[in-house]
Amino acid sequence: MNKLELKERFKQVRGYWDDSLDGLLDQDPEFFEAFVQFTSVPWKKGALDPKTKELCYLSVYANASHLYTPAIKTHVQKARQFGATKEEILEVFQLISVIGMHTFLEGLPVLIEEIKKTEEIDSSLNERKQKLKAEFIEGRGYWNEFWDGLLLLDDEFFEVYIKFSTIPWKKGPLTPKQKEFIYIAGDASATHLYTPGLRVHVQNAIKYGATKEEIMEVYQLAGEVGMDTFKEGMPILIEELEKVSL
Repeated sequence: MNKLELKERFKQVRGYWDDSLDGLLDQDPEFFEAFVQFTSVPWKKGALDPKTKELCYLSVYANASHLYTPAIKTHVQKARQFGATKEEILEVFQLISVIGMHTFLEGLPVLIEEIKKTEEIDSSLNERKQKLKAEFIEGRGYWNEFWDGLLLLDDEFFEVYIKFSTIPWKKGPLTPKQKEFIYIAGDASATHLYTPGLRVHVQNAIKYGATKEEIMEVYQLAGEVGMDTFKEGMPILIEELEKVSL
């Protein structure tokens, strides 16, 4: 395919054109063609509906570990074209915003290990902590031992987190399975790669009826984040090449 045909092929598959891809298309059409084939796979198979696909992209690009604004805008627009409501998009933002809690999930085991070198930690749950644990399970539908440390060391903060994280589960319009896809896309993104959370959310998604094909498609969508190297890098390369040619 020539360059014009490759551009049209991308637009046919993805339904839009991103000007930041112009540089790659111009400088290496062979690689661009391989990218078109790569990005086409999840759109050909269709395990997920188009709207859910776009919401998964949003989870990747609005992730605090990435925050790529041009892509956020593109996929908000595409999600809206596929019928996403403002409530659904807002819920994606709410779900992915809790990624900040991974600070505690990674940091607390280190803190507890260091505390234990000098003092004992009471690991028993009093009535209040047992109640909070039950509220979390009721609101989020699961419990994992990585929450134990936060509950033990700061039950007041844990109580606030329960409300923060369960709001989209109480009133959000996305299905439980879709919610888990959003978590999976965020945790599996190359700029985050949080394996403990990823495992929990894969397990939860399967519990809610997700197939391996659907989860594989979430991975395929999240894997596209690597192309931001070209979207950001090629304009710089071309600018430098133009300086030499002057």
